[in-house]
This record gives sequence, structure tokens and C-alpha cells, in this order.
Amino acid sequence: MRNKKRHKRSRVIGLTVVGVTALAVGGGALLMTDNDASAARRPAGRQAPAWAAMTVKCPDAATRLSNVPQQARPAVDRELATMDSQVADAYQRLAARGAGADQDWVRTRVLEPLGAQRRGALNRIGNEIGRVASRPSGLVTLASCTVQQAAPASAPAGGATSAPAGATPAAGTAAPAAGTAAPAAPAAGGQAQSGPVKADFVDIRRVRPNVKNPRTRANASRGTFSSRCGRNENKHFNSDNVIVAPGVSNGAHHMHDYVGNRGTDAFSTNDSLAASGTTCTNGDRSTHYWPVLRQQDGTKEADADQPGGGTEGNVGRILRPETASISFRGSAVSKVVEMPKFLRIITGDAKAFTNGTANANASWSCTGFENRQLKDKYPLCPKGSKVVRTFKFQSCWDGKNADSANHRTHVAFADAKGACAKGFKAIPQLVQRITYKVAPGSLFAVDSFPEQLHKPVTDHGDFINVMSNSLMKKAVKCINTGRKCG
Repeated sequence: MRNKKRHKRSRVIGLTVVGVTALAVGGGALLMTDNDASAARRPAGRQAPAWAAMTVKCPDAATRLSNVPQQARPAVDRELATMDSQVADAYQRLAARGAGADQDWVRTRVLEPLGAQRRGALNRIGNEIGRVASRPSGLVTLASCTVQQAAPASAPAGGATSAPAGATPAAGTAAPAAGTAAPAAPAAGGQAQSGPVKADFVDIRRVRPNVKNPRTRANASRGTFSSRCGRNENKHFNSDNVIVAPGVSNGAHHMHDYVGNRGTDAFSTNDSLAASGTTCTNGDRSTHYWPVLRQQDGTKEADADQPGGGTEGNVGRILRPETASISFRGSAVSKVVEMPKFLRIITGDAKAFTNGTANANASWSCTGFENRQLKDKYPLCPKGSKVVRTFKFQSCWDGKNADSANHRTHVAFADAKGACAKGFKAIPQLVQRITYKVAPGSLFAVDSFPEQLHKPVTDHGDFINVMSNSLMKKAVKCINTGRKCG
């Protein structure tokens, strides 16, 4: 039996004496930072403006660490998971305080303790890397965090974030079209304190078609290969993330749906994945997972009092997908090569609300309207139409590595013409497409890290290739010869 030593979330609060700045940003929001001691302070005890919601924003050390030596990665991954827990704890202190969080309280109870904790973790990361390679410089600059206002609950749909690509000018301000109601308030206690809000939704019929595909060239690989893996009928859920936080229980701080490999959790290894059963009918042992979608209707889910669930703001009834399709497509400009076994790919960014959209890859839509894709809004679908989440994965591989320190640099997206950058090879492009039956007017949201406020832009998909060599060869041959298989 594998050793499932559970990682304990740190509750230690360290104090430092540093300054705090209050800066005005767009829309009158407040941004607070713990690294500017020279700025003027608000008089002691004076309340900050009434904030609808605030969140904690920290530099994402995980994406910056792209050259961690292999020997240091296990320890570094554990420290990065600890930092995620520190941010989650800080956000929960902030959310519990609510409107009573004046500037001095935020500085002394949230920013200073969090900054001290992060400096400790970053120093330990530097020491671990320094044991086997040159110690990275500048890590301490990633310690300081900010507290900022999130979208107010009363904002009009689309009014608090940038309009999605392809949206009409009216999409951010007009009421939903007839027959598509705005989400209704859930029963008492049914909505997460951290969202979503009205501004996170838009009527899909007010979005212009915005999907553009590269033109197919003569040498294109036009086939498709599909694995039928079900829709998580066996209720395989956990809040782990074996790619980002291996060996750490609750490393995701939100619940994942799984299809394919039956044994995937934080403690899985390549050997255990290869030996596990699968829900896929063709014997594919690959693991596919994504955050669950919940209907916030007051229903108390089984994980209501558990980490990754209700204790971290992920509340409501978990919606089982109506369909969950797994397919692989070719390149518009070339043939594809085989993926290496145990290749790991993450698409999208679970922290895109605070990180920014550089790595975001969420795509929300409705059946019948999939030529209109939303990145930072949930779709309001008309009656009879289902909510759709589509994850199109990176389809270019560096030809060497099955993973990278930040889980991103070993793969890349093709350019607008469908070509891979120099040094990268085209591989079959994984597409995960999940649909849900959601009643018009229902409040729903994707699970997220607590401080990400259930924003749609944080949606993401994960994949570990555990196909046998023979099955991968079959998939590539099918794609390269233009057939439809599976």
C-alpha cells in the first residue's frame, strides 16, 4: 500500500513590521500592498469604503520557477502547495471579517502574516534548489501580496470585467434576452460568500460568433481519435492535484471530476497509474480531470464540511456531466508524432483571476451556440440548450520532456496558422468537451481556489497520458491518415 502521508495546512502566523499603501485603481477599488512604508496611512480605526468582496492577490511563484532541477522538485512542489494554503487561509480570514476589515486590520491580520509566511517558504525553496544548483535570486520579491476589491455583486452583467472576445458592445450592459433570466438567488446558505456574482454571467445570444480556426494545409493531419471514458458515473472526486502538488492532500483546494484512470489522487505515481483500472472502453489508462461544476441551490453536498468543498467556499450540488467527450485531433499544417507516455499537460490557469489571463484557456458556451466562446463569463443558455465547457490543450511538445518545473514550458500552443514554434513538434491535440443540463435562471459556478471567487476565467483541464505504446501508435496513425476512430 502506498504511503499516504497527509500534508498538514500551516496555521502559523508570523508578524513583521512593514508599511501599507492604499492606491486608487479603476472604478474606485482599493489596492493594498505591504511593501511601501512611505505612503500615507488612513487614520487609525477609520473604516475603508464598503466593499462587496475583497480577495488576496499574490505573485504566482509556481509559474516563475521554470528551471527547478529534478532532484529539488518534490520539495519545491510541497513548498508551493504550502504557499497555496497560506493564501487560502489569508483569504478566509479576510472573507470572515467582511465589511469590518478596515485598513489597519487588513495590514496586521492579513498582509503582514501572509508576507512573513511566504518569505519563509520562498527561502526554503531557494535553499532546496541551492543544494543541487545555483540558488535563484530575487525569490523574496514574490513574497508581498495585495488585497483588492472584486466585482461588486450589484454590477450589471459583464460590467466588472473585460468583455469576452467577440461580444457585442451591449453584451456587458444589457439585460438578458427574453426567455433567459439572470441567475436567481439560491436558498438561504446555498451561495458561496465568494461568488459568483451577476457580473459573471452573460446571455449567450448576445455574443457574436468569435471562433476562428486555422486554414488546413496540404500536409494536415485531418483525422480524430476518441476515447469513450464515461462521465464520472463512479463518482471519482477529490481535491488533489497530482500534477501540481504531488504527495499533498487537498493540493487543489477545490473538487475535481475524473474520467479515465480509476486510481488518480495526490499520491499516484507513474507505476500506480499504469497499474490502475480505467473507465475508458478502449483500455486507455490516461487520467483526465477538471474542477466540478456546482448548482448553488441550497443543497448540502456530501463534501459540505470537508476541505476542497464547503470549508473552502465550494458549496452546492455537484452537477454530473450530461456528456464528457475525450478526443484527439491533428494539426492544420503537419502530421503529428506520438506523445511520450506519462506526458503531463495543464491547460488554463486555476489562478487566472489574480494572475491575469496570460495562461487562461477557459471556453464556456451553450449547445447550439458553440461558434461563440466565452473566456471570462458564464453563459446563460436558452431553454433546451446545455452549458458547455471545452478545453483545447496545447498541441506542441518540446520533443524531450514529459513535464517541466512549472508544468507549462515543455508544451505550447500552435500559432494562429496552426504551426508549432521552432524546436517543438506537433502532437495530437486533446479536446475535453463537457456538457451540463442547467435550468435557465439557475445559479452555478465552477469550483476554485477560495481567493479566486469562482470566476469563470479560472476554469482549467488536466491530463496525464497513460496510453499504451500500441494504443498511442494507433491514435497517431488514425489522425495522420485522416480517419475517424474510437
